[in-house]
Parts: sequence; structure tokens; C-alpha cells
Amino acid sequence: MSKKNIESDHGLTARMFVTGLLLVVLYGLIMTGLFFLTRSIALVLVIGVGAIFAQYWFSASIALFSMQARVVTPEEEPKLHEIMDRLCALANMPKPRVAVAETDVPNAFATGRNPSAAVVCATRGLMRRLPDEELEAVLAHELSHVAHRDVAVMTIASSVGMLAGLISRMAMWGMMFSGNDRNGESLAAVELAAMVVSFLVYVLSWLLTLALSRYRELSADRSGAILIGKPSVLAAALQRITGDISKIPSRDLRKVETMNAFFFTPAVSGNSLAGLLSTHPSLEKRLAQLAEIERELGHP
Repeated sequence: MSKKNIESDHGLTARMFVTGLLLVVLYGLIMTGLFFLTRSIALVLVIGVGAIFAQYWFSASIALFSMQARVVTPEEEPKLHEIMDRLCALANMPKPRVAVAETDVPNAFATGRNPSAAVVCATRGLMRRLPDEELEAVLAHELSHVAHRDVAVMTIASSVGMLAGLISRMAMWGMMFSGNDRNGESLAAVELAAMVVSFLVYVLSWLLTLALSRYRELSADRSGAILIGKPSVLAAALQRITGDISKIPSRDLRKVETMNAFFFTPAVSGNSLAGLLSTHPSLEKRLAQLAEIERELGHP
């Protein structure tokens, strides 16, 4: 980060380090539960290690597939590539692959295990709704995620939660088909314990993802706004996108809900408790931060 013009965030780095350590502990619990269920080191390695490795190594492909997005060339999307070329020159960093998702939901996301394997994706709805200056601001935000390397930690956190959910289901199915003899009762007790532990791991990994996701969005807002030198433009894009998302049919929003934690702004949010459990900070908090950055930069 020292050689890049995208502002580093030591608070984000510290949070990612702590989150990573806690994820290692949770992952250990998951592997223990999986061993007690299967009694097979080979299966533990295949299911546990294999799933994490696949999710991490192929995270970009999985994300693009889930959004029905595809990588585009400069000939196919010249404006998008021109913006990314300009931003990468400002940030002094390699250009990630550029992708487009053919959905009317206005949003964007960054994915990939590291900057050299990163992809920045914009939806067709975002490109259609935003003027070039605001589109550049949103892509600067996503490029900040790539520079901060927070996408990889988010991917691993979601992988641990996915594994915990899988083990919970395995334990539940095992309990349903356990015998009624003493051995069956003992096995059912182990399966019940595994299901409870894996459920708790799922909840904890989700809370870790939630806490990191909120902070990393504020961090990317700040870095992206400073990169382009126009916090007010990013604020305008946030307001425009948030307003337009509220007009998108619910069925379309549900189709992209699995990517909520990775989006520029949440496709699905809510008030009261749902708002407290959002993957993103409130719009008000993001706008307040951008207004403060505007004052720091000396803009009227």
C-alpha cells in the first residue's frame, strides 16, 4: 500500500487481522465437528479444506457466475475501461479485470483473492443510471476494496459460515436417521452437539462478517473519495443509487441478495432490527463521513 495513492487504513488492517485470527479458531471448531460426524480425516480434508480452498481460489468466478456477469473487453465496454484505466493510473496499481452484470439493479462489487486476480463488476442498471463522474466515483470505491485486500477476508468469512451451515444440515439429517439402540442414542448425542456448535459457529462467522463489512465500506468510501478528490460526487452517487434501488421489484432484488455484503450499497436492507443487522453502514453515516472529507480537502 505504501506505493499506492489509495489511502491505507490501519484500522481496517487491524480489524482484518483480528477477524482472520477468530476465523481460524472457528474453522478449527468446524473441522473438529466434521471429524466427529464423519470419523474420517480424508473426508475432513476433502470437505473442509477443499471447500475453503475452492471458495478462496475461485471466488471471482463464483461471484461472477452468481451474478450472471461476464468479463468484458475495451472494445465491448470502452467507457467502463476508460474509467478504470484512469483510476488505476491515479492509484498507481495494476488494472483488474472489468466485468458487467446484466441486471437492472444499480450496483457494483469487487471480487478476487488478491489484486492480481481481482475483478471489478458494474451492473447494467448502474451504468444506465449514473453520469460518468458518479460512475467513476463508485468504481473508485470498488478499486479501494481491491487495494485494501479486504475482499479475500470477506470471502473466507463467508466460506466458514457456509461450512458451518453444511455441517448443521449433516448433523440434522444424521439425527433423523439414527437408530433407537444405545449406539444410536450416543451417535444422536454427538450429532446434536455438532449441530449446536456448527450453528453457533455460523452465527459468529456471520457477526464477524457483518462487523468487518460495515467498516470496510466506510474505509472504501473514504479512500475512493480521496482518490478522485470529489467526495460530493460519491455522495451523490450513493443517494441516487439508494433511491433507485427502492424502486426495483422485490423479485429482482432477491436474485442478487447473496452478494449483498460485497455490493457498493445493499440491494436488500431494512429498518429497525433489519437495519441494525445490515451489511452496510447507514446512508446517513456514509454521507456524514463524505461531508467531513469534503471539509478536510478544503472544498466549500
